[in-house]
Amino acid sequence: MQLTESQKEYWSKNLRMTSFLLAIWFVVTFVVGFYARDLNFNFFGWPFSFWVGAQGALVIYVLIIAYYAHYMNKLDQEYDCAEVEED
Repeated sequence: MQLTESQKEYWSKNLRMTSFLLAIWFVVTFVVGFYARDLNFNFFGWPFSFWVGAQGALVIYVLIIAYYAHYMNKLDQEYDCAEVEED
């Protein structure tokens, strides 16, 4: 099956966004987590390293998911391949 230029462009944009969001995920999960002990200051009354491990990463993950869903819905509408809800 041969892909059209529109399909190739759609897939390229999808891969770029996925790669970008995976890079953010990697930084939040491994880089910030690795250096969290060096972050010795209070954040809302808790040590910042605890906050990053317990709450901050989860908030970022939810934001990544929400942004990806929003971006893909917008991209689907742009390339006329959005899902249609049936009544």
